[in-house]
Amino acid sequence: MFLFLGEISDDLQNTIFIKITKGEYCTMYHRVLLKISGEALSSEQSVICRETVLSTVEKIKAVRSKGVEIGIVVGGGNIMRGRSAEGMERNRADHMGMLATAINSLALQDALEQTGVPCVVQSAVDMDRFCDSFSARSAKQALSEGKVVVFACGSGCPFFSTDTAAALRAAEIGADALLLAKNIDAIYSADPKQDPNAIRYSRISYDRVVAENLRATDLTAITLCKEQKIPIRAFALSQIEQVFEDESIGTHIVEKA
Repeated sequence: MFLFLGEISDDLQNTIFIKITKGEYCTMYHRVLLKISGEALSSEQSVICRETVLSTVEKIKAVRSKGVEIGIVVGGGNIMRGRSAEGMERNRADHMGMLATAINSLALQDALEQTGVPCVVQSAVDMDRFCDSFSARSAKQALSEGKVVVFACGSGCPFFSTDTAAALRAAEIGADALLLAKNIDAIYSADPKQDPNAIRYSRISYDRVVAENLRATDLTAITLCKEQKIPIRAFALSQIEQVFEDESIGTHIVEKA
């Protein structure tokens, strides 16, 4: 294992990846916050599809087997997305969205444990009969013990997306990166399904994402990650395993591109 005692400049941090070795494995991240959508657990026929859940879990299990500590925020869009609830008072709609993420988190925990992966769910909203309450200290302890930690109920506050909650949890657990598993393989200048000339970005700065309104994630999440110097990686859900070994996968959002 290579141990560097010192500080890494911002320029150096933005141009290289430090690979961390654990046993026989080598990965560019040690601890991550993985954000997945609720759609990663669903299918066209089912809100929570067992086959889809297990497929996602197998990818997470493979990454964990390489020594990576994984925190997860899962969205609730397969059940209820607060901002999309027409005619409903926004606070109440967002509360329902938080409950949707709790349902997805418990489904993810069940599948992980059935495949032999220890997992705890921590909720931003107290619901002691179903899961633990969130604590950064206990989350970091569980991660250091090799458990996957799933964070439910977003940030616990209405008007904030689960992407923002993911950025917040990434900062609180000291994650090396925020990994956004999307339904598209990278960030583009436009929707590549509608614009065949859309440019695919391999690296882009936080400021440019905001300035060009690229919709990689929401403004609050981008701003928090910039302030806390947390690099963001956006990629396709199917590439969860590869993203830990191949830096060409997806788009890197960093201070200087």
